[in-house]
Amino acid sequence: MEKPGKRIETTRASCVEGGRLANTIGMPNVGDQLRDVRERLKLTVHDVANATNIKTDHVRAMEAGDWSEFSARVYIRGFVRSYAGHLRMDVDAVLAQLEQELALSGEFSDAPSLSGTKKGPLDWVMLQLSRVRWAIVFPVLLGIAVLAAAFYGLRAWQGHSKADPTRNLGPGLRVPQRRPGTLPGTLPLPTNAPVVPARR
Repeated sequence: MEKPGKRIETTRASCVEGGRLANTIGMPNVGDQLRDVRERLKLTVHDVANATNIKTDHVRAMEAGDWSEFSARVYIRGFVRSYAGHLRMDVDAVLAQLEQELALSGEFSDAPSLSGTKKGPLDWVMLQLSRVRWAIVFPVLLGIAVLAAAFYGLRAWQGHSKADPTRNLGPGLRVPQRRPGTLPGTLPLPTNAPVVPARR
């Protein structure tokens, strides 16, 4: 007579084949249900991928029941929820069956630990950034940056046009600007003129 514990392990081993959950009791698994409804609605994998923003590889992996393609249980639940919702299936029933299937798989049988490591300031910053609605905030920030660049560019241009262009010339080459109403001064002597000896 076979021991009950051994039979459970044998059933579990026969249910999981290389990350794919096999159909053992005749009831279609989640992947089969998703594929059947998609084909009944005459949708392609690409149609589903475009409508749900899920990669085609992940859509195919869900339909095949190959959960090893996903890095965490939360992604599997989220993708299956989106896919089933797009097909207008009973999402709660599909997710309940998914939980049963994942419990049989070795990799995703346990929920991830919530204790984790201590969160630092970077985690807080990333959490705040994830809450930002970038579709609204990014154009506003871009507009502010353009206005600031235009303002500082205009100020620099105005300051440059008012500046004396001869202010950086040497002392013998610069002629001070004459004020209105004054007589012109004498020009400076050239510094590179040849020296002529005086006659006696």
